[in-house]
Amino acid sequence: MSQKLKFAVIGGGSWATAIAKMLCVNCDEIAWYMRNEDAIDHLKVHHHNPNYLSSVEFNPKKLRLTSNINEAIEFADYIIFAIPSAFLNEEMGKLTASLEDKVIFSAIKGIVPETSLIVGEHFNKQYDIPFENIGVITGPCHAEEVALERLSYLTIACGDNKKAKIMASHLQSDYIKTKISDDIIGTEYAAMLKNIYAIAAGIAHGLGYGDNFQSVLMSNSIREMKKFIRKVHKMKRNINNSAYLGDLLVTGYSVFSRNRMFGNMIGKGYTVKSAQMEMNMVAEGYYAAKSAHRLNEKLEAKTPIIDAVFEVLYEGKEARKVFKKLTEKLD
Repeated sequence: MSQKLKFAVIGGGSWATAIAKMLCVNCDEIAWYMRNEDAIDHLKVHHHNPNYLSSVEFNPKKLRLTSNINEAIEFADYIIFAIPSAFLNEEMGKLTASLEDKVIFSAIKGIVPETSLIVGEHFNKQYDIPFENIGVITGPCHAEEVALERLSYLTIACGDNKKAKIMASHLQSDYIKTKISDDIIGTEYAAMLKNIYAIAAGIAHGLGYGDNFQSVLMSNSIREMKKFIRKVHKMKRNINNSAYLGDLLVTGYSVFSRNRMFGNMIGKGYTVKSAQMEMNMVAEGYYAAKSAHRLNEKLEAKTPIIDAVFEVLYEGKEARKVFKKLTEKLD
């Protein structure tokens, strides 16, 4: 493992905190950008993020903390973006540092609303970063379980096999196992789509559907995901691998899933606005549902689950009636 390479984490939330924890196992120092200066001050004194995964204790000597995104970008060779997709454009608007020759990895599980692109495509088209310098970090891996050092698995996808291996080696540890993939587009779309399906699972739970229906919903979700991704980017992939099916299952079933939690609140009768206000974290699937629905108007894949979630979240249709109709379309 090269000790010369420098890494930066962009984001101050739970997933960014988990990634910083992973990197600190293998790096002498990392740059960590978060816009909340109070959180930075707290980290410097108390050695943990006050707002997310507060049980994780950091060695302050390993952290180059900054509220200036340009300082983090300039410091690092490899930059991991772990902020909600809805805020990516705003944060990148602060950028004056050059991204030339930087290797960008997305740990963002969503679509950039302003361009309706997954993050890798967004960086490629908006900032002229070649795909060999773009990668994706996907699960199945909840930040909360990283904090607890429970065995977790990551898939690292990149067009350049060597760069994927470098990132994988810097994230792995006794409790983090990594594998590499060349399916940048497919793994990132899967990471986006599974959040929509998790919202569907949450809505179903909130409406009172049981485990039997949930199993049918998840099995239909992976088939729907396969059709959608094949339309976007046709290549040989095993949809049953952990980056696709595994990530879908953990997001659809886990008590740690913010998207399932959001959907559960909607199913119980919360409005979208009230559910968003009550949650302390962003449910990426909310934004993804709109983007995926728009994209599918061109792709024309058969996506009854995505359509149902979109109707509930954006067209204000009654969840109980929408899901009653959905049950007739599943098998």
